[in-house]
Amino acid sequence: MHRMNGKRRMSDMFTGIVEEIGTIKTIQKYGHSSRLCISCHYALENTKIGDSIAVNGACLTVTSIDNDCFCADVTSETMKRTAFSLFRSGTKVNLERALTLSARLGGHIVLGHVDGVGEIISRKKEENAVIISFQTNQKYKKYLVEKGSVAIDGVSLTIAEKKENIFTIALIPHTGKETILLNKNVGDVVNIEYDYIGKYIEQLMNKSTESSLTMEDLEKYNLGGHYGV
Repeated sequence: MHRMNGKRRMSDMFTGIVEEIGTIKTIQKYGHSSRLCISCHYALENTKIGDSIAVNGACLTVTSIDNDCFCADVTSETMKRTAFSLFRSGTKVNLERALTLSARLGGHIVLGHVDGVGEIISRKKEENAVIISFQTNQKYKKYLVEKGSVAIDGVSLTIAEKKENIFTIALIPHTGKETILLNKNVGDVVNIEYDYIGKYIEQLMNKSTESSLTMEDLEKYNLGGHYGV
């Protein structure tokens, strides 16, 4: 999972390939906002104050670093959109530093802007994989595409099946070992970021009546069929 270090980082862009599992050390609440301090090791290599680290898929800015721990402030908007309110001291979290210019893109482009949460509604072992199904808000079902990408707690995964607002992924042993997803059970809540390309296509299609953009244009670049618009 460890990625080659680069000197320059691309702000607020990630790959969904978790670099390390960290541990929530302390949580300080300030009204509807909070301040998280997280223990880790690898994620702090070449990290400085002001850098971005995705915590369970949400992009946070490092505000302080102390040995094997960093702190970041969480806004009320992020608290509202994510499952961060469930964090407790000792909670394990997925960590990924912002993408570097020298890094390989192993997952898919993740912006660190969590759209909302989903609930695990089923989990079963199937051969060497764990099959997990999630239920999300109905308004997000348009972004669910079979064989498309989705980031769950910051992990880049492929949607194996989908029906309305329910989708299923297959968690292979390596991904399960390197992330916190195998620790999740039915009823648990996760952060979800849907593929941003689908959102941009939706915006373009919504504006198509004001422009010359057509479905044929999207199909020309193999976008329409891929995203099911």
